[in-house]
Amino acid sequence: MEPTHIEHIGIAVKDLEQAIKLYEQLLGTACYAVEEVADQKVRTAFFKVGQTKIELLASTVADGPVAKFIEKRGEGVHHIAYAVEGLPSVLKAMEAEGIQLIDKEPRRGAEGMRIAFLHPRSTLGVLTELCEKA
Repeated sequence: MEPTHIEHIGIAVKDLEQAIKLYEQLLGTACYAVEEVADQKVRTAFFKVGQTKIELLASTVADGPVAKFIEKRGEGVHHIAYAVEGLPSVLKAMEAEGIQLIDKEPRRGAEGMRIAFLHPRSTLGVLTELCEKA
């Protein structure tokens, strides 16, 4: 895998509106997009910091993956996402190298990206997302 850059850092939050206000204050910039990703059971909010984005994630259901994460670990860094080219090929190469995949095929993520996750068991405890512009 040869990522082009860190696409975003995902931060799990309980209250998206409250977190948006905090990050607007911290970063001195406005949130540029809020979006619901129904199949992932989250609402997201994005901020641009140079070439990298900060993605706030709030669960839309009590038993969603982000809600479970917060219940177990509390609010905070949820994942790091790398921009790649040729995502299907990257996934095949990762699997061939013994990396455990959560997604064997790309799926649609926020901002229309094609995404796939690598299991934290294979990445030193860090949930890792690979992203490619669709």
